[in-house]
Amino acid sequence: MIVVTGGAGFIGSNLVAALSEREDTARDIVVCDTLGSGEKWRNIAKRELADLIPPEDLFAFLDAHKGLVRTVFHLGASSSTTERDADFIVKQNFRTSVDLWKWCAENDASLIYASSAATYGDGAEGFDDDASIDGLSGLQPLNPYGWSKHLFDRRVARLIAEGRKAPRQWAGLKFFNVYGPNEAHKGGQQSVVAQIYPRAAADLPAILFRSHHPDYEDGGQLRDFVWVGDCVDVMLWLHDSPNVSGLFNLGTGQARSFADLARAVYVALGKDPRIDFVDTPVEIRDRYQYFTQANMDKLRTAGYPGQFTSLEEGVRRYVQGFLDTEDPYR
Repeated sequence: MIVVTGGAGFIGSNLVAALSEREDTARDIVVCDTLGSGEKWRNIAKRELADLIPPEDLFAFLDAHKGLVRTVFHLGASSSTTERDADFIVKQNFRTSVDLWKWCAENDASLIYASSAATYGDGAEGFDDDASIDGLSGLQPLNPYGWSKHLFDRRVARLIAEGRKAPRQWAGLKFFNVYGPNEAHKGGQQSVVAQIYPRAAADLPAILFRSHHPDYEDGGQLRDFVWVGDCVDVMLWLHDSPNVSGLFNLGTGQARSFADLARAVYVALGKDPRIDFVDTPVEIRDRYQYFTQANMDKLRTAGYPGQFTSLEEGVRRYVQGFLDTEDPYR
């Protein structure tokens, strides 16, 4: 039995889709998530599930299925980078993670969990996925979301360094800027691809933030944009590689500009790119990241053999295969 927390969310539902297509996992998938009154349920509407449980029932479910749950993919979290209720974020992103670590350690289960590139803050300390206590101590996340993820990474580092009991396999994934299908429920937190698409489809210009940094031109701010299918491939590889544990970056290793991304959306639609710029909002301007790029050496050294999708190809798949169709859900 495989439990996917946040399994109806963006990355989680793409993982559930891939698990459902594998003969060895298709019949034993349990999703833990809240669906609400919107369209989030459509992210998993095409999938057969063994069970669908609300987060408040997670540990009761796990205790009732001891010996049957072999892997927990913990992707559920409050993922808004603009959320300011730190108590809420700690409860959702730190406390539950600590409790899941303990449960998996005590019940011989694997734990693969979502960290975030937001743990790197402004990038002044680089983007190396050093999982040591000292390596993590210098990072300074810029918002409560990034800090909550960093807090758990640091707790894991301490537990491992002290030789405390751990899950039979554990892996934290520092996701960079992920894009792909099943993110409509995220609203304003959707990827920039999803936000640009309706304007491009309507023959309107894309709206990007103007640069307020002398080293970057407007639209030249750089991110490591990663296709969600590549993220799923890494998680499946970890599931199939039980001897691999650690904290790993998950990006492409190649930063690209927002202008590049915007142009790719228009090209995927067969249109000439159009871009307008607006000032970065004052309330986030002093915390705005101008560059992120994952160092992928550690994952490669661990043995991951897969290739990462180029920005142009990933955007094409997303636009032509999902956004610009009658059914945009995977």
